[in-house]
Amino acid sequence: MARVFVYGTLKKGQPNYKYMINTAKGLAKFQGRGRTVEKYPLVIAGKYNIPYMLNIPGTGHHVAGEIYSVDEQMLQFLDEFEGCPDMYQRTLMRIEVVEWEGKGGAGEAGVLECFVYSTATYPPEWVGLPYYDSYDSSGKHGLSYVLRESR
Repeated sequence: MARVFVYGTLKKGQPNYKYMINTAKGLAKFQGRGRTVEKYPLVIAGKYNIPYMLNIPGTGHHVAGEIYSVDEQMLQFLDEFEGCPDMYQRTLMRIEVVEWEGKGGAGEAGVLECFVYSTATYPPEWVGLPYYDSYDSSGKHGLSYVLRESR
């Protein structure tokens, strides 16, 4: 099993969460909530209002999200879903546990190494977009995510 930190449309209550609970794609077990130890810019970009964590450590905010334990099948699905390695790159990041529900592993507190889908391949103007510390598709920003089936 691998740990994955999701900060965008794959979180509970967000448009693509359905994939995290679809066992045909593999297993993903919710472990808890966390935030990045380092600051990163989280932007909403492109014509489909997709959330991207730009891989610029030290800039932006401590990004909030959810920690999942996933099997190899789900990890492969997520790589494909996230357009890895072209659109996003899967890298290990340090995630501070905020609230822990999982059993075993790092216990209930501390810092975990998790895979995160961030991007180093983005248009330079994205750096000038507003930075968020937490993503919600129906947030005050007014930039609702466009589902793949609606594109």
